[in-house]
Amino acid sequence: MTLNETRQKFLDFFRTKQHAIIASASLVPEDKTVLFVTAGMQPLVPYLMGEKKHPEGARLADAQKCLRTDDILEVGDNRHLTFFEMLGNWSLGDYFKKESIEWSFELLTSKDWFGIDPAKIYVSVFEGDTSLGVLQDDESIGYWKEAFARVGIDASVENGRIRMYPKKKNWWELPGTGPCGPDTEIFYDTHPNFPLENSSGQAGNPHDPKLHGPKCHVNCDCGRFVEIWNNVFMEYEKKEDGKGGYAYAPLAHKSVDTGMGLERIAMVLQGKETVFETDIFSSIITAVENKDIPYMHEERRYRIIADHLRAAVFLISDGILPSNVERGYILRNLVRCAVTHAKILKLPDDFYRAPIEVIHAYYRGQYQLLPMETIATAVADEHGAFARAFERGMKEFHALADAAQGTIKTIRGIDAFNLQQTYGFRLELMMDLAKDVGVAVDEAGFWEEYKKHQEVSRAGAEKKFGGHGMKLQTGELKAADDAELAKVTRLHTATHLLQGALREVLGPHVRQKGSDITAERLRFDFIHSQKMTDEEKKKVEDIVNRHIREALPVVHKEMPIDDAEKTGALMFNKEKYGNTVSVYTIGNEENTISSELCGGPHVENTKEIGKFKIIKEEASSAGVRRIRATIG
Repeated sequence: MTLNETRQKFLDFFRTKQHAIIASASLVPEDKTVLFVTAGMQPLVPYLMGEKKHPEGARLADAQKCLRTDDILEVGDNRHLTFFEMLGNWSLGDYFKKESIEWSFELLTSKDWFGIDPAKIYVSVFEGDTSLGVLQDDESIGYWKEAFARVGIDASVENGRIRMYPKKKNWWELPGTGPCGPDTEIFYDTHPNFPLENSSGQAGNPHDPKLHGPKCHVNCDCGRFVEIWNNVFMEYEKKEDGKGGYAYAPLAHKSVDTGMGLERIAMVLQGKETVFETDIFSSIITAVENKDIPYMHEERRYRIIADHLRAAVFLISDGILPSNVERGYILRNLVRCAVTHAKILKLPDDFYRAPIEVIHAYYRGQYQLLPMETIATAVADEHGAFARAFERGMKEFHALADAAQGTIKTIRGIDAFNLQQTYGFRLELMMDLAKDVGVAVDEAGFWEEYKKHQEVSRAGAEKKFGGHGMKLQTGELKAADDAELAKVTRLHTATHLLQGALREVLGPHVRQKGSDITAERLRFDFIHSQKMTDEEKKKVEDIVNRHIREALPVVHKEMPIDDAEKTGALMFNKEKYGNTVSVYTIGNEENTISSELCGGPHVENTKEIGKFKIIKEEASSAGVRRIRATIG
């Protein structure tokens, strides 16, 4: 059963149980306090809480696009991914634990559906927590015993078929407030002939030590057991208790939220050891593989490339482009990491094209994807921006690694931080490369330097962006700040159009001397010796608004400063910049309106700015004028 067939089989099963099949939401959530949809339930929170009635009814099923980066260093093992699909079925105040458990077991084990050997299935259940005021989930235990008994299997806590775990393992909740509750997780045993740790915690006989440790149990993270489904029973609400903590109260509207990782269940059904051996990933890897450095010799690198390119296709299709902030920053790191491993594997510069074609062809029947060429171009642009700095960065990294090998076997934190600042090498990338050459990176020292840099940067960023610069740089958006921060970004991009218009109307002597941006207005200081006439101000205003109406793209590229200078990008006081700079260009090759070195936040298209209006033009100091302007 292919991955596409598995998805369809899941949805068909729940259609027979009177579930409406709903479309996946975008990876970009409506809730702007989080960067991505990381779980299938996120788009459905208002319905799970009973705040709204879903237009499709109380029983739903879907395949939801998700992206997580918390396990990014684990990508390349047998099961961890950044982008994945979460299959889910939902009861919004309708059925509860009994039906959820019975149907899960039926779908997994019935020969009419997935046909998995029930002897290879184990489950975990919440053991209770007095601090939450929640007891052991005996109800779920009872339903699981009944389900296994129907196929002749004695399932109990005592024999390890059902295993109890604390909140850390078998309780589901979001970081903040919201619906929550105990869950029951379903695992597939990849090596059923070896003994388990029994219910009292005593180890069974040592088994297959090359693969697993001597103490193996259902949720021990050794890799033997693969979690394939998680059924969450939303019967509590997590609320702030007014004392800096949380309290848990029963929900009147009880719901079921289940999540089955499509790639993991496809791995099981295809009889593979890892998700990267399933049909989609084997096709991607075949498309990118260098036969001189085959997959079997460099499994992890090829897996990372395949994972990151697949994630990039879906991120770009949901409107995200590489940048230095928030979602674009995550995409930038994924592409750059793929480029790094491609360089090490000696893949051609356009290594990404063939796998992107494979990914696009495979998924376009299920999801609305942007044209293949649009996606490939976005990856190509980021590849080009990073590749130029990559070679110099690798030389510097190996110099640091060679020095470390002769001393304490560790690259200093300050050196790692400088490598990131200069060449865009992320910490996780350096740690991965360091592992290959037998040294470590001083992670604590790196973050110490990072914090120092943030403190130094904060004052300048707050001055430049009205107190919001750091939030934009770190991606720590608050919901209440969202509109305000977006306006700061729009105003900042408007200053680029303003400077271009001033140079067009007043002459090429115009250059920025300073700026200050709040959510209410921009203030732009520039070199010019005379007061502007009303006609000149009107011309400048009209030019800016014309470019906004033209809906011009705002393109960001990183490059060595010497290359930036050759492009003609505006830069003043070259010595103040680092070796690698950010260049923002508004327009295209036929109609370039502005090209400047800049480190601030920008919109992706001028149409996002809104109507530009000059409020005041006045003297700032000798030979310097000042414009105050707003956007509507």
